[in-house]
Amino acid sequence: MLEPTMIHHQVAPFFERRVTGHYRVQLRMDAADAPVAVFLRSEPDNEERLVPMDLIAEHGRYRVYTAELTPNPAAAVTVYAFKALWANRQCWLDAAGVSPRMPLRERFFRVNTEESPPDWVPDQVFYQIFPERFRNGDPALSPRSGAYVLRDDGPIRAKAWGEPIDPQHPNSEFYGGDLIGVRQSLDYLQDLGVTAIYLNPIFTSPSVHKYDTEDFAHVDPYLGGDAALADLRAATVGRGIRILLDAVFNHTSDTHPWFNRWGTHPDKGAYQDVAAPFRSAYTFHDAADPDSYHCWQGSKVLPVLDLGDPQVRAYLIDGEHAIARHWLRPPYCVDGWRIDVAHMMGEGTGARHNDRVLRALRLAIKDESPRAYVLGEHFGEATRWLQGDQEDAAMNYYGFSHPVRAFLAGQDVNYHPITVDAADFDQWLTDARSRIPYANQLCQFNLLGSHDTARFLTLIGEDPGLMRLALLLLFTYPGVPCIYYGDEIGMTGGNDPYNRACFDWDPKHWDQDLRTWVQTLAGLRRDHPALRRGAYQTLLAVGDLFACARILGDEVIMLILNRALDPRSGVRIPLVGLPGSAARLAVLVGDCPWGLGGDILSVDLGGKEALLLRGQLSEVPG
Repeated sequence: MLEPTMIHHQVAPFFERRVTGHYRVQLRMDAADAPVAVFLRSEPDNEERLVPMDLIAEHGRYRVYTAELTPNPAAAVTVYAFKALWANRQCWLDAAGVSPRMPLRERFFRVNTEESPPDWVPDQVFYQIFPERFRNGDPALSPRSGAYVLRDDGPIRAKAWGEPIDPQHPNSEFYGGDLIGVRQSLDYLQDLGVTAIYLNPIFTSPSVHKYDTEDFAHVDPYLGGDAALADLRAATVGRGIRILLDAVFNHTSDTHPWFNRWGTHPDKGAYQDVAAPFRSAYTFHDAADPDSYHCWQGSKVLPVLDLGDPQVRAYLIDGEHAIARHWLRPPYCVDGWRIDVAHMMGEGTGARHNDRVLRALRLAIKDESPRAYVLGEHFGEATRWLQGDQEDAAMNYYGFSHPVRAFLAGQDVNYHPITVDAADFDQWLTDARSRIPYANQLCQFNLLGSHDTARFLTLIGEDPGLMRLALLLLFTYPGVPCIYYGDEIGMTGGNDPYNRACFDWDPKHWDQDLRTWVQTLAGLRRDHPALRRGAYQTLLAVGDLFACARILGDEVIMLILNRALDPRSGVRIPLVGLPGSAARLAVLVGDCPWGLGGDILSVDLGGKEALLLRGQLSEVPG
């Protein structure tokens, strides 16, 4: 027996908050297979409540049902699902789809009634910048060879812009990129369609990557110091460009004065003296052995902070002048924080009370700047951090970049081979998307790659067709897209350090077609609210073929793609899952033949080809 058509999205008009604080929810079902009863199932006191839904209208092929959802007064997150009854069967609709029985609670639709992500985030196109390798704006600031010794790596080395990276000394080679260079590149970024910048760490640090912070209170002088950030902020405000900083609060550098492993600061640190003022900021497994300190992933240059220590908490999070607050204030007024290794932060070792630490950090950030974006870094599945009380969103490795990499590049997060077809790909996306409130899904930080991964173009063997498909998914899937610097001009590179090469500022070396493609996609996202705030619906997922839709009001945008090298003729995409009949279709991207007959869209796709259509939905009651 075919599953019945049951449609609910967590956007208007399906889901609307009332002045009472309750929600008006709407469900649409196929009128040709009408149930005898429909219920809204919720748990306002952790016990099942079945509320009969009212049939309010019939529009074309659909019956429209509504009911009022009462929030759970005992929890921030309210869950709900729908139950439909026929004479001899029942079906349920949850956030992951239709099932013939009551689904697991983790699949229910969910909404956080107390915490909402910032309303500005879904409208952005982010661009990630690794500052030291993006642009040298002031050569007078650049480090000179031998200016200092980087631990046992020896004297630092200054290199000419674009010179090959030495894999034996990647963290002590400086090319001179700085925040002045970022400010000088704002015209370029705006022309590309960028509206927000995510900066890798910029605070004082001895290394190139700066995840080993030596001074949280100041921008590294080689990047231009505090004044350069203030100038960048002033320049971006007039352009409407947001800035996101990297918060590396899980650990410090071993050169931080609190720790002072190498004796580069005048006062003894935790490494040198058990009576040092900040000894309790770190964990030593053997008090008599200074080398027994707890460090990040075994890296001795990154001693982990005990975020249960009152001094640490006051300095970074809780204090009136805490670092988490400081950079949200004038003259910097940054728009949020990306929390490095958010899942690893804790009290003592083993990320103990991680949720308590992250809630405190979120509270401090939101208290200082209610519309600040709190973004967590997680390489794995991140459901528990994304219920609205800890993070607004995550770097969406698990829910976007990993499945896209598997589908298009045939590699998993560890660069191991993996084979998934379109159905597997869709299930992966659904599993991740359906377990968090949709408001947070719209703020998920979608990316193809970053400073921690090989460049996507390299992963796919520099295949331009697959790169175009990947970018099309990036700009059309729910969440906010982020371009890793240089991806738009065709930069390649394997894993660290080769993914952190200097941006090539010679336009003659750029892949101009790829850059134009990014500009086109950014423009489409800007012009069509459905791509930024619309509901999502999979239309087809079989073999190499994948089709989906974004829906907002009466606008529908449909993506159809073929990842295979071989063409596919007569591809039939059923549109019965849409909340109305699609009409007045127009092509946004692509030039392959297509036709619409009733509720079937027929398409002839070339190899590694995609079609993006915009249409208007009829029979869309409010």
